[in-house]
Amino acid sequence: MNRYRGFTLLIVDDHAHNLFTLRSLIERHMDVTVLEADSGQAAIDITLSRPDIDLIILDVQMPGMDGFQTASLLKLRKRTRDIPVIFLTAAFKSEEFQHRGFAVGAVDYLLKPIDDNLLINKISAYFRLIEKERALNLVLEQRVAERTAELEQARQYLANILNHMGEALLVLSPKGEIKTVNPKALRMLGYAEADLIGMPIGDVFEEEGDEQAGAFMGTWLEALIRTGALSKIDARFIARDGRRVPILFSRTAVKDAEGQITDIICIAKDMTGYVRAEEA
Repeated sequence: MNRYRGFTLLIVDDHAHNLFTLRSLIERHMDVTVLEADSGQAAIDITLSRPDIDLIILDVQMPGMDGFQTASLLKLRKRTRDIPVIFLTAAFKSEEFQHRGFAVGAVDYLLKPIDDNLLINKISAYFRLIEKERALNLVLEQRVAERTAELEQARQYLANILNHMGEALLVLSPKGEIKTVNPKALRMLGYAEADLIGMPIGDVFEEEGDEQAGAFMGTWLEALIRTGALSKIDARFIARDGRRVPILFSRTAVKDAEGQITDIICIAKDMTGYVRAEEA
């Protein structure tokens, strides 16, 4: 028999005899931790100080704050709103009061004198539901952890490729502002990464003609919208120290579901050695 060890149950009644009887019944059938409250306010205080309460058995007829008011306050608080509440009552037996009990968030509304087996079966049913929910949450947490680990492994793998690739990589916004660069691009341009992020690509790039260098972003976008890619363009990087670094340049557009360009991926191959060989 499942004794539900590790569960915590709060019983609320303003009569000490009822608390004793209920505690004795529960502890005879289950190995749960039973907490007691002799008023609605005491129940609220206990739930705020004990985050481990799994189920509440709540008497309806109590002086001051009755069971309905107590349940309403419990449902207002984030910490306690999801704790199942079972109402017990000897006085409020009409359907009107039962509907009211369910309206304030009760999961069950039981009438006194209560059948011992019925109450134990009800408590067991909710504990089984809680066990299943916890088991499901553990499975989901494990899957999330596994997926997170897979994504991190993929991220590290991609970062390793980008860090060691022999070509410079720059990712631009559609406006031509630099969003991401790899280490090769930093070495070719002589900039720190923080200095390049947000810089217009025109500050570090030029094509053969001045008129092209001044208006190339619009030309790029028009061509990229039409074809999606521009390959093997002879151009130059403008390094931080003013040097012109000859490059073979390729551009590819990344588009969203609506066909709008979100990023422009630029890859540049340093052609310095090739140029010198041709000159020689």
